[in-house]
Amino acid sequence: MNTPNDERMNELELKLTFLDDAVASLNDSEAQQSQRLLKLENALTELRRDLAALRTSLADDVANEPPPPHY
Repeated sequence: MNTPNDERMNELELKLTFLDDAVASLNDSEAQQSQRLLKLENALTELRRDLAALRTSLADDVANEPPPPHY
């Protein structure tokens, strides 16, 4: 026969189990988000590097062009 304390203990254990599952799920989600953020930061760094290289190459192209014919 279950006493009120036994029932309460079972209820608390059940809630704790659900909370443990929720925390584990949140930890997994956070780890995935961290990996995704890291990939995005790396992609942004690469894009900035590519943009800087493109700007440099375009500036070199303009500097090497002959003046327009009307000069």
